[in-house]
Amino acid sequence: MPSHRLPLWLKLAFTLWIAIWAPSYFAKVGWQNFLWLCDLASLLILVALWTESRLLMSAQWLAVLVVGILWSLDVGGALLFGVHPIGGTEYMFNAQVALSFRLLSLFHVVLPVVTSYALIRLGYDRRSLWLQTALTWLVLPLTLLLTDPARNINWVHGLFGQPQALLDPLVYLLGLMIGWPIVLYLPSHLLAIALQRRQAG
Repeated sequence: MPSHRLPLWLKLAFTLWIAIWAPSYFAKVGWQNFLWLCDLASLLILVALWTESRLLMSAQWLAVLVVGILWSLDVGGALLFGVHPIGGTEYMFNAQVALSFRLLSLFHVVLPVVTSYALIRLGYDRRSLWLQTALTWLVLPLTLLLTDPARNINWVHGLFGQPQALLDPLVYLLGLMIGWPIVLYLPSHLLAIALQRRQAG
C-alpha cells in the first residue's frame, strides 16, 4: 500500500483543532468529559490520522458516525422546529452554558466527515467492530466508577441524559454495554461491508 494516503493539510488542520479543543474542554469541564466515547474518539482519530491506521480509523468511524448523525438531527430539529426529536443536546440551547463550550461541541458534526473521508482513502477494516466494542466495554465501567453521576457521561446512569431508577445500576450497565455496540456500531459496520462488496462487484 502506498504511504501518505492521507493529506498533510488534513493532519495539520485536525491537530490544530485538537490543540484548541482539548485544553479548552479540560479548562471548562475537567478530565471526566474525555471519557465520553465521542470525546475520546477525537483523540484517537488524531492518532489514526498521523499513523494512517486503517483499523483505528475504522473503529472511530463506528464510534462517531451514528452518534454524530443523531446529534446533528437533534440540534437541527430544535433549530428548525423547536423540538428535540431525540434528546441529549438541550445544553446547546441553554444560555447558562458558555457559548464557547457550545461551539466547541460542533465537533460532533465534523468527526463523521473527517473519518468518512479518511476511510475512503484508507479502506475499512472489519476488525474494527471488535476493537471498538472492546474499547466501549472498558470505558463504560470506568465511567460509572470514576465520574460524577450528575453528569451522566456516556449515559451510564440513564438514556438521553435522564437518570433511570427502574433497573439496578449494574444490570442497566450490562444492558448498555450490550446495546451500545448493537445499536450504534453494528449498523455502520454493516453499511461499510455492503459498500465494500458493492465496490468490489
